[in-house]
Amino acid sequence: MKVSEFKTAGKLITGLGAIKALADEMAHLSITDYVIVTDKGVSSSGILDHVLSLIPFAPSLVINDIPPEPEVEVIEAKLRLLKQKNVNGIIALGGGSAIDSAKVLAATYDHEGSVKALFGENTLSQRQLPLIAIPTTAGTGSEVTNIAILSDTEAQMKKGIVSHCLLPDVAIVAPEMTKTCPSSITAASGIDAFVHALEAYISVNASPITDALAEKALKLIFNSLIHAYNNGENLSAREDMATGSLMAGLAFGNAGVGAVHALAYPLGGRFHLSHGMSNAVMLPHVLNVNAPFCQDKLYCVAKLLKVCERHNSKEEAIALLLTAVEKLCRDVGIPSSLTHFNIPPSCVSELAEEASKVTRLLRNNPKQLSIEEIEDIYRLAF
Repeated sequence: MKVSEFKTAGKLITGLGAIKALADEMAHLSITDYVIVTDKGVSSSGILDHVLSLIPFAPSLVINDIPPEPEVEVIEAKLRLLKQKNVNGIIALGGGSAIDSAKVLAATYDHEGSVKALFGENTLSQRQLPLIAIPTTAGTGSEVTNIAILSDTEAQMKKGIVSHCLLPDVAIVAPEMTKTCPSSITAASGIDAFVHALEAYISVNASPITDALAEKALKLIFNSLIHAYNNGENLSAREDMATGSLMAGLAFGNAGVGAVHALAYPLGGRFHLSHGMSNAVMLPHVLNVNAPFCQDKLYCVAKLLKVCERHNSKEEAIALLLTAVEKLCRDVGIPSSLTHFNIPPSCVSELAEEASKVTRLLRNNPKQLSIEEIEDIYRLAF
């Protein structure tokens, strides 16, 4: 067992009703003048009002219009607004976009210079504002990772800021907070979480600890996503999805993700395809290429998810796994082709060039991919 480091939020509070701990956790962190960072969907669903009703004092500022796949310029504008307030804490409420935005705002409140200059690893050394993250989707795992993803409009690329400063002080994962999540977002975020777990499991940086988390996450998500998608009020399915997403976040936050994410990034940056959708479309094609280089791991997943029989060979089991994953994507309404999103095949070389630059993720992949191989994968996705 090689030496590894495990990173997560300072405290995890999970389970039905966990949101009731918010006021106490704010008191423990001495948060009195706070900002809530969320999006329009959460604001209009009634979740924001519910959370505010649990806090005995009003916020100094509510930022309730974080867009999907936020651009770095949006965050810089919100940071200028935030710096006009004398605050001592941030509450992140929403999906990955809202939580990632809040993480960056908390870490740059006392930072001089552009946010754009922070893309990369370990570009931040400290964070002044305490941060509590409350996910309202079961997908990104952002509440327990040291990563924030923003869109670089100039490069037409999604990029990451990676730093221990981005780890929230507290993550509150309450399944009931996801009940109003629309079915389309339930699907896309759920497949995103599945990809997190699967890529963490086959990552070259996987450890026995991340493997255990990924295995449980894969099982929970595979068995519950369709139920959460079909009936958002199914709290048992919502709880399994919330737990699975959290465990997938813990797994990939430490083992890393690979080529599926690397190839998804340009699709989000250039064509504004949602992160979950991008991952879902690229997943089967990347797995086909990776399979010979992580055969034992994928065979374990096939057995874990019970998509194969004892008499199946490894190759047969992996083929059945790929079929089952593709079926899951179709069952929750995710298209199988980039053509569905009006992305032209003529852009393959440009997409491959951009994806090949995402070395932070590609180095985790079980197979090191050439730019020609990346082009071939994109072509298969049309």
